[in-house]
Amino acid sequence: MQMMKLLRGLLALLAFAGTAAAKVPVESFAAQQTFENPRISANGTYIAVSADLGNDEHGLLVYKLADMSNTAFLKLPKYQLAAEIHWVSDTRLVYVRGGKWGAREQPFSYGEIIGLDYDGKHHDYIYGYKESTLGVGVPKGFGVVVGLPRKRNGTFYMSRASAENSLPATLVYEVDASPRSGKSRLVSDIGERGMSFVLDAAGMPRFATGWDKSDNHLLFAADEDGKNWRKIPTQSVGGVFVPFALTPDNNHVFGYFSVDDGPSSVVKADLSLANRETLATDGFNSIDNVQLDIKGQPQMIEFKGALPRVAYLDPASADAKLHAELRRSFPGQHVRFVDQSADGNILLVYIYSDRNPGEWAVMDRKQNRLARLLQRNAAIDPAQMGSRQYIRFTTRDGLELDGYATLPPGSEPSKLPMVLLPHGGPHGIADVWAFDTDAQFLATRGYLVLQVNYRGSGGRGYAFREAGHRQWGTRIQDDLIDGMRWAVEKGYADPERICVYGASFGAYSALMLAAKAPELVKCAAGLSGLYDLRSMANKSDTSRSFLGRAYIKRVIGRDDNELLANSPLSLAAQITQPVFLAHGDKDERTPIEQAEAMKKALEKAGNKPIWMPVQKEGHGLYNEKNVVTFYTRLESFLESSIGAGK
Repeated sequence: MQMMKLLRGLLALLAFAGTAAAKVPVESFAAQQTFENPRISANGTYIAVSADLGNDEHGLLVYKLADMSNTAFLKLPKYQLAAEIHWVSDTRLVYVRGGKWGAREQPFSYGEIIGLDYDGKHHDYIYGYKESTLGVGVPKGFGVVVGLPRKRNGTFYMSRASAENSLPATLVYEVDASPRSGKSRLVSDIGERGMSFVLDAAGMPRFATGWDKSDNHLLFAADEDGKNWRKIPTQSVGGVFVPFALTPDNNHVFGYFSVDDGPSSVVKADLSLANRETLATDGFNSIDNVQLDIKGQPQMIEFKGALPRVAYLDPASADAKLHAELRRSFPGQHVRFVDQSADGNILLVYIYSDRNPGEWAVMDRKQNRLARLLQRNAAIDPAQMGSRQYIRFTTRDGLELDGYATLPPGSEPSKLPMVLLPHGGPHGIADVWAFDTDAQFLATRGYLVLQVNYRGSGGRGYAFREAGHRQWGTRIQDDLIDGMRWAVEKGYADPERICVYGASFGAYSALMLAAKAPELVKCAAGLSGLYDLRSMANKSDTSRSFLGRAYIKRVIGRDDNELLANSPLSLAAQITQPVFLAHGDKDERTPIEQAEAMKKALEKAGNKPIWMPVQKEGHGLYNEKNVVTFYTRLESFLESSIGAGK
């Protein structure tokens, strides 16, 4: 009861109910996702956060939690951002400099690690491909922060990848990030590239895991000194074991375990990995989100699907009780503990739902006080959004799939005009229960939005992901067609009013489905689309690296005739429905030449598409004005093709 009283003020801000009648302005969906990746200092005094400043620019901000006064503001060069933030002491942090090209791309690391004080001073280039201003004594290369000491002392653990003497290797160092320090110590050396490490409480690497160029899992174990690395074959373990934490006594290891490339479970094993205890398993979806406590031990396990279900490993613990109380206090929303001070008193809480884009609150446990801190998108009113229902259905070949149906606010799923929204990727990506900007925009315009996790998607194990390899134009599209038919048979969708819209691979599917299922698909819209697989294989940024070319060979093959046959470009004559194509002229993932070729092919076939080239945009639209224009034109296109939504 005491907690409920203390939460009352925040509940008024975060809780939602009912349906608002007013149409949500398109500008609300175009608003930038302002904050990302907040982290609390070791003593709980400061918080650092990556901020989206608009126009492809980002910054790193530091605030004093007591009054939210800004103590540091660092504006990064265009297209650069703080991909990771780690507090190494009470007053100093390191951030990993990364980049983001296009709204549909995920941030990526440059492998550069930079130090900064809470007040913006001592901005030091610690490690990367340039000379270190601290002179840490480590040869240049690609740096990855792999861990922090349990007691923050100004140091961090870093792996370094390089290709010196043509020998791939990942080395682990302890690096002192203190200003003018320049100290480092080699902790471990392993003869494989790009490995992730699990450290024990003393900061010693004990396990390393990764994937080779052929997508085979690699697992290594070291002795208590982080030396004498030995490879552990998958066959000897009985499956794929991906470790993520050690017990305090270093006698057991926690990990994700997958048998026969199926969905992963959470297990606890001895160091031989032969004796395992299953802590949580689903059977359909992989379990891949475990929240750790202040000692780095698993305390909560999330199950995917609808609103995430949580299993507490120790329900009697103070953390479990607090988390359960917060979940009850925010019905219909999910709660995560994402960071905390070294003493566990100051807790950073993330709250989100299918209708709430997400916001962070700070819990002072001694004061029993919870206060809102930051919002992802303050322009969104959750009460005006649609609900997101978890669905499952069986395909024509007997494979069970899942997905989501987002309903227009206040509507029942009964013969609604529908937009199928295939996700991008396609591999390793999955639609989940969370706020989806595209889906909610369309739902607030009165359309049922169907999203299907087709074969090849992530979150169900490697075998399910591999089932989509070389099936881009065939089985994957059949899965999406079966999803549309399921929605019609259930009475959810009006079979005469179905359109397909997607971005990247989703745009590929939109055009493929228009050709393959004209009896269902009445229009198709693509943003930043992939329309010629030959171009992806030979001209995209993916094709520029050795690993990228290996990926292309694995997932779509290298036969130009086969690639063309499975490309929308070759099927233009079969597409007679209205088509809307939008594309950024700076897109390197799917260059605009693909869209221009698709446009010309449709015109040659007598089906002139609506065409929206966008200057100075990459893979997806980033500029708010461009997003508003695109969404406005998409809404108009849907209305003219399948009628206004309900």
